[in-house]
Amino acid sequence: MPKVLVTGGAGFIASHIADRYLSEGYEVVIVDDLSSGKAGNLNPKAGFYKIDIRDKGLSAVFEKERPDIVNHHAAQMDVRRSVSDPVFDADVNILGMLNLLQNSANHGVKKFVFASSGGAVYGEQDTFPAPETHQTNPLSPYGISKLAGEKYLFYFKEVHGIDYTALRYANVYGPRQNPHGEAGVIAIFTTKLLKGEQPLINGDGKQTRDYVYVKDVVEANWQATVRNYCGPVNIGTGRETDVNELFSKLVKLAGSKAQEVHAPAKAGEQKRSVVDNRKAGEVLGWRPTVSLEEGLRETVQFFKGGRS
Repeated sequence: MPKVLVTGGAGFIASHIADRYLSEGYEVVIVDDLSSGKAGNLNPKAGFYKIDIRDKGLSAVFEKERPDIVNHHAAQMDVRRSVSDPVFDADVNILGMLNLLQNSANHGVKKFVFASSGGAVYGEQDTFPAPETHQTNPLSPYGISKLAGEKYLFYFKEVHGIDYTALRYANVYGPRQNPHGEAGVIAIFTTKLLKGEQPLINGDGKQTRDYVYVKDVVEANWQATVRNYCGPVNIGTGRETDVNELFSKLVKLAGSKAQEVHAPAKAGEQKRSVVDNRKAGEVLGWRPTVSLEEGLRETVQFFKGGRS
């Protein structure tokens, strides 16, 4: 069976993806420096290297393991940190990715699946939902670094023949999401509500996002791995949900009596973000199957179990 190297495989999304590859009979090797991922998320059936994707020692991992496929999720993913420290963001997200790509070219990797960002690469949308042909004018260094990753993938396909799929995610949520970072409003709200704490809604709460459940994202990664599509593709629901509505749903599911409390708006926050997923249906045979209600219910149940 094929061997896949999963970066960030101790993290929220990629740990689920590693589990799926293993269930399909693939050999899995995980690379993660555990700076944000958790050892508890690692599947014991996978090989594991605690190493930063920027590390020169990564070549020894490729030399030893000889993966057929790379699934790349390790990243600096905090948009606000990218704004305050764009050099660090580029170091991880651009130079780290180049380290992976160069090693992939040197060691015969055939396919590269990349976690890009539907919200960040488009910037302020002028079409709702945004198709892949929408202009890409990122408003954060994070968005720029993800778009740069896509451009490097195109280059490595042209020059080294590495097939690739860049999955432009909407807002992914679900079990194992980190509730302590800046990302993941659902995880943040859920853990606060279950602890009896008061979540704060930034601004008027009318900002919308496209929330896609992690199980659906895992399926998109699997389809991207086994199909031949090369290029970027949106992975989202095509539906907008505002933060106030999200809060209301989570209050009910958590059995909380918390009221809406609004804080000042975050500077530069996008007002609306939603992606068109029709191309994913055409090229990956993918569509989301988990409703927001069902996904939120499963997420709340996970955090009720005391896991975070």
